[in-house]
Amino acid sequence: MSKQIIVFGAGKSATCLIDYIIKEAGSNNWLITVADNDLALAKSKIKNQKNASAVSINVENAEERNDLIKTADIVISLLPAALHFLVAQDCVLFEKVLLTASYTDDKIRSLQPAIENKKLLFLCEMGLDPGIDHMSAMQLIHRIKDEGGVITSFTSHCGGLVAPESDDNPWHYKVSWNPRNVVMAGKAGAVYLENKKTKKMDYTALFDATHVTSIPGIGSLACYPNRDSLDYINRYDLSGVETFVRTTLRYPAFCAGWKNIIDLKLTDETIFYETDGMSLHKFFTQHFDETGLASSIQQKEKNNDAFIVQLNWLGRNDDETFINKGSISAMDVLQFALEKKLVLNATDKDMIVMLHEIEYQQSGKKYKVRSNLIVKGDDNLRTAMAKTVGLPLGIAAKLILQGKIKETGLHIPIIPSIYEPVLEELKQYDISFHENTILL
Repeated sequence: MSKQIIVFGAGKSATCLIDYIIKEAGSNNWLITVADNDLALAKSKIKNQKNASAVSINVENAEERNDLIKTADIVISLLPAALHFLVAQDCVLFEKVLLTASYTDDKIRSLQPAIENKKLLFLCEMGLDPGIDHMSAMQLIHRIKDEGGVITSFTSHCGGLVAPESDDNPWHYKVSWNPRNVVMAGKAGAVYLENKKTKKMDYTALFDATHVTSIPGIGSLACYPNRDSLDYINRYDLSGVETFVRTTLRYPAFCAGWKNIIDLKLTDETIFYETDGMSLHKFFTQHFDETGLASSIQQKEKNNDAFIVQLNWLGRNDDETFINKGSISAMDVLQFALEKKLVLNATDKDMIVMLHEIEYQQSGKKYKVRSNLIVKGDDNLRTAMAKTVGLPLGIAAKLILQGKIKETGLHIPIIPSIYEPVLEELKQYDISFHENTILL
C-alpha cells in the first residue's frame, strides 16, 4: 500500500521540498498531497505529476484538517509558525509523524508527554536556521569533544541575502522567504552569553551595523543576536562555555537602514491607517506627520543621509502604487512596501551564508575553527532559501519512511542518527561546509 505524505503550505520555502518528495515518491511508491489555501499555488508546485495532488484547505477548519491528516503516514508543515499547533494536535490525535522547519515553542513542548506516550516522532527546527545550523554545529561539537577538545566559545551566524550579482538596490536585500518574518525579525530582542556574562539587547539596539564578521568569499557582513541563544547552551551540551551566541547576517546597509525604520515607528503594530485608495507616498507623508517624525526626515535629507535613498526606494514618493488593504497597521504597510519594492525578480538569485566559529582547548593549546556555508539560488523559485529550508525536511521525511531514522519523541536535529545522514545527502545538492582551523 502506498505511503501518504501531506505537505501543509505551498509558499516560498516549499518549492524544493515538493520537488524532492515528488522525485523520491516516484521510486518509492509514495503519494504526496500539497495543501494550501491558494489552490492555484499548490497546483503550480506539483506540475501535474501523477503521484501528487493539490487541495485547497482552510487550516483553521478542524474537519478539513482532520480529513487530510487521517490519511497521512507523515505530515510536513510549512505553515506560519502560529498555525503549527493546530496541525500538531491532530498529529497526536491520529498518531502521525510531524516535521516542521519552525522553532519549538511552549505549545509544541506541551505535547511532549503525549508524543512520547504514543511513540511518535515530532522533528522540529528541521530547515535552515533553525535546522542546518543545528546539524552542522553539532557535528563539529561532537567531533571536537571526541578528539579531547574543550569548547570555550561558540558563535554561529546565518543569513538569507541577495546574491552579489542580483544586488541592485540600496537595501542590498530582496525578499526570499515569508515577508512577515522579515518585518517581525528581532521584535522580541535577544539574549546571549559573552565572556561568561549574560547580555540582553532590546529591539531598538539590535540593528547596530558596527557589529560585523568576515565571511570567506563574501567580505564583511553585519550580524545581530538572534532570539534566545541561551536556550541552546544545554541542548548543544555546552554548559560551562564562556561565550555562546547565534546571530543573523545582513549587509551593513540593511542593518543601518532598518534601525532607522524602527526609530521612525514603521514597524509599529498599534498605529493603524485606512489604506483603501491610499498611495505609498500618502502613507509615508501621513505617518511622519501623525507621529511627529517629519522633522526627523527633513533633517536626514539636509544631511544627505543614505537612509533617504533607502526610504525613497520603498515608495516614499510613489503616487502610483496603492495599498488598498483596508485598515492595517504601519507594520503591515511596511510589509506591503517590501513585497512590492524588494521583490526577487524571475532571474534574480538569493544567497544563504552560514558561519560557525568555535574556540576550544586541546592538549594545552588553543584553537579556533571556522566552518562556513554559501549557497546560491537558481532563480526566484528555486532559491537558496527554498533549497536549504526544504531539502532537509524532504531528506528527513524519506529517511523516516524508509525506516532509517527510528527516533521517537520531540526532537530537533542535534543527534547523530538524524544529522549525519541528512548532512551527507545535502552534499549532493552542493550544500556543504568548508572548514579552516588555526592555532590561537
